[in-house]
Amino acid sequence: MVTDVISENATRTPRRPRPVRETRGTRAFGAVNTVLLVLLCAAMLYPFVTVLAQSFSSPGAINAGQVSFWPVGFNTDTYAAVMSNDTFWRNYGNTVLYTVVGTVIAMLLTTTYAYVLSKKHLKGRKALIGIAVFTMFFNGGLVPNYVLISSLGMKNTMWAIVLPGAISVFNLLVMKSFFESLPKELEEAAQIDGLGWYGIFGRITLPLSKAVIATMVLFYSVAYWNDWFAAFLYLDKTELFPVTLFLRNLIAGASTSASEGAAAAGTTTALVSTNIQAVTMILTVIPILCVYPFVQRYFVSGVMLGSVKG
Repeated sequence: MVTDVISENATRTPRRPRPVRETRGTRAFGAVNTVLLVLLCAAMLYPFVTVLAQSFSSPGAINAGQVSFWPVGFNTDTYAAVMSNDTFWRNYGNTVLYTVVGTVIAMLLTTTYAYVLSKKHLKGRKALIGIAVFTMFFNGGLVPNYVLISSLGMKNTMWAIVLPGAISVFNLLVMKSFFESLPKELEEAAQIDGLGWYGIFGRITLPLSKAVIATMVLFYSVAYWNDWFAAFLYLDKTELFPVTLFLRNLIAGASTSASEGAAAAGTTTALVSTNIQAVTMILTVIPILCVYPFVQRYFVSGVMLGSVKG
């Protein structure tokens, strides 16, 4: 009797769950979200599209206010003038160097510090976390930082750009939370196999942390690439400037090297200034736009996994 019931239940096909019907409120909510996201994307893309159109437009059309989404009076002479400027490419190379070196140092310090803080059995762990969080809300100020950099002999060197921002406390806490979410059984098994802490960190933890590492690399590289204020404070030599400071000086009217190159092409400085600024902005942002698609798939997962725990 029991076997017959069991066999009968086993032969029955499982019922498929009924599809959930969308209500009017759900559809309205989705429509409103879609509209808001489209408007937000349009608002964010508008400045970039406008600058891109200005970079390919004639200086006269730009100053007349005729350029919005499409180039007017298609022009590539300014691109040729800026790209033939030796100072621009020297500063561009400096930015690449500062970004690569700074990101490598920042990742080494952040990953090791976060891995240490993720171990709850570490003595003084709360004090180390408190020190890191304290620096997130309080700092010495602009003048003490300048005096410190100068007294350490780092002024007019790459280290004045690279070292002060080597550890971001926000990135540190996100990575610490991610390390805490990893299964402890993996480390225990590795210890049984004879691996030490350095081996566990290098052969177990880091390979499992590709998502959060890629996210942190993106955060650090974008921060170093866009930073100009540190160079403005600590660098006096033009050959050491990053390209962002070159752009800042160009916008502020402090640099005339690109304007002289454009004037040699037969246009006046007053007309080409906006055109040169647009060209320099586009050339500056291209590397970030090229790198982002390769780490985009790690971006959301890295932030979400690293923010599960506090």
